[in-house]
Amino acid sequence: MSLAYQLDTQQRYTYQDYLRWPDDVRYELLDGEPVMMSAPSTMHQRVIRELVRQIGNFLLGKSCEVFPAPFDVCFAAADAADDQINNVVQPDISVICDGNKIHDKGCKGAPDWIIEVLSPSTASRDLIHKLRLYERYGVREYWVVHPIDRVVMMWQLSADSGRYGAVLIEETQGMQASGLFPDLVLEWDVLFPPPKPLVYVKEPPPGGYYS
Repeated sequence: MSLAYQLDTQQRYTYQDYLRWPDDVRYELLDGEPVMMSAPSTMHQRVIRELVRQIGNFLLGKSCEVFPAPFDVCFAAADAADDQINNVVQPDISVICDGNKIHDKGCKGAPDWIIEVLSPSTASRDLIHKLRLYERYGVREYWVVHPIDRVVMMWQLSADSGRYGAVLIEETQGMQASGLFPDLVLEWDVLFPPPKPLVYVKEPPPGGYYS
């Protein structure tokens, strides 16, 4: 029987346990609780692919790097042992500017910018549990993209309070700049083309015809 069916959701696990699981077992750990990850939809993957392309092109030659899922992010101190880490997630997109956090298995410490693409199965996790986790560990900017409703929700960490300010909600159309990278302007219309204008055909008069 696959380990995916043997995990006890009432038990708490650590990163040390996580590393022993087979590659085909897709879970995240939220305060030690295993949360199964479902396969992403085609639209979900298209959104990630295009955002990574635009962000990656902007970061060429810069010290920051962008990583799409699957990419393990361990929220813990740099010297934390594997059996002391109980928060391991796979954000859809992670931008990391401190190369010391990156290792051969992923990232240890908070990325600077995380983007999650919302789906029905992840809505509460992304908007409640992960929002709190990313704020607690100091992710400087957090975006949640809703591909169906075509909106993006954005939080920025206050340097004074260490908390996220009020959420900014924008439509995914036109251009959108990042708070961390003001020169990076994402082109939403590449992902979500505006609808074509409707063309109305005038009805011919009675007895008339179209030429």
